[in-house]
Amino acid sequence: MRQPQTTSKDDYLSKNRVEPEDTTEVCSMTHGETEGRDGVHDLITRIVDRMNLNEAYKRVKANKGSAGIDGMTIDELFPFLIRNRDKLIKQIKNGSYEPQPVRRVEIPKPDGSKRKLGVPTVCDRLVQQAIVQVMERMVDPMFSDNSFGFRPHRSAHDALKRAKTYYEEGYKYVVDLDLKSYFDTVNHDKLMHCVEKQIKDKRVLRLIRKFLRSGVVIDGKVHPTKEGVPQGGPLSPILGNIYLDQLDKELERRGHKFARYADDSNIYVKSRKAGERVMKSITTFLEKELKLTVNRVKTQVGSPTKLKFLGFCLYTTKQGTGFRPHIKSKKRLERKLKQLTKRSRSGNIREIIKKINEVTTGWINYYGLSYMKSYIRQTDQWLRRRIRQIIWKRWKKVKTRYKSLIKLNVPKPKAWEWANTRKGYWRVSCSHILHRSITNKILERVGLKNLVHLFEYAHLSY
Repeated sequence: MRQPQTTSKDDYLSKNRVEPEDTTEVCSMTHGETEGRDGVHDLITRIVDRMNLNEAYKRVKANKGSAGIDGMTIDELFPFLIRNRDKLIKQIKNGSYEPQPVRRVEIPKPDGSKRKLGVPTVCDRLVQQAIVQVMERMVDPMFSDNSFGFRPHRSAHDALKRAKTYYEEGYKYVVDLDLKSYFDTVNHDKLMHCVEKQIKDKRVLRLIRKFLRSGVVIDGKVHPTKEGVPQGGPLSPILGNIYLDQLDKELERRGHKFARYADDSNIYVKSRKAGERVMKSITTFLEKELKLTVNRVKTQVGSPTKLKFLGFCLYTTKQGTGFRPHIKSKKRLERKLKQLTKRSRSGNIREIIKKINEVTTGWINYYGLSYMKSYIRQTDQWLRRRIRQIIWKRWKKVKTRYKSLIKLNVPKPKAWEWANTRKGYWRVSCSHILHRSITNKILERVGLKNLVHLFEYAHLSY
């Protein structure tokens, strides 16, 4: 007899599952029907397994994301699965499932170029996530210990700590490899050859190739994808790791010290001459063996204290080696905050502060392991001044300024004096009158987070 489905340990409600307790099972297979099957050659059964699909649905829902070319949103996925789950499972198992083309989205990069993303439909994301969950358990243990990107229980901070260890061991130079449009130039045949070494179920291999060749919609027209792994779907990170595992194995064979996070690879050596020799030989390997394009302008040999790796660079103090945000990372943050705090910006001030908090909290959570207390303090003061400038400009008229200052307990003579000032917005925003009226406590009461406190909390957690 089949046991009734109970609430999962992760406390997800039944409405957040592909198969609620009061509906027919997603997959009709019982434990007895799957016993004795080869987990390598019969992966498709594990992919469409009830619990695997439920977990995939929860992951897709948690990641949110926008709709694909069919316009179906995350909220519409559950009703769709209730109506079509049996048909979907049948199509996956018999090989008739056809992924839809991805929707092209271009994200501007700091250097002026654009990062090409492909947004699959939510149904395709569900299927991809189900495949990834099964594949990950098989291929992840085979990956190099020096690979950190998009792997369970590993993060960018782990890669940075590995880099710090190499530097402390005397590897004072780094070969910073930059692959030009890596995810857009992966050779499909070579990639599938790597995947076939780990996966023997031909139905799964055909399904993966279908996703690779599903095409992309640009300006309403479908263009075929003959190469590349479109970023934006759950499959692209693991396929990217499988392909670059060849680079990891080659570096290990040569005995190099390295750290890789997705397509960001740093090789650590003890001299500049050694670095230039390694850069030349590895460039040849990547271009001839893996058919990838190395960006020769950005690929360089230098000191880890100056070159950027995952937004950071190393630096040394009397206390030892530490991390600091690279100057480009700081400039990028400042550009975002400037855009959010333009004095001509419209919208409710609370909504503006909410968006500012999203940016600053995420940035500090990532860069919190750095030594940058003075920088955070300066940024906090500068940000408050920018917000005061917005408020002062919005008061506009003399009468409005006068009444607003009075409400904030400014004496009437001073309120009248500053309401009539001809000084510019930026200069007034730094004046004692606005510091006295629009105090830090008032800004925090409106919702603005104190960056110094955020940083201290984040830094202690590391």
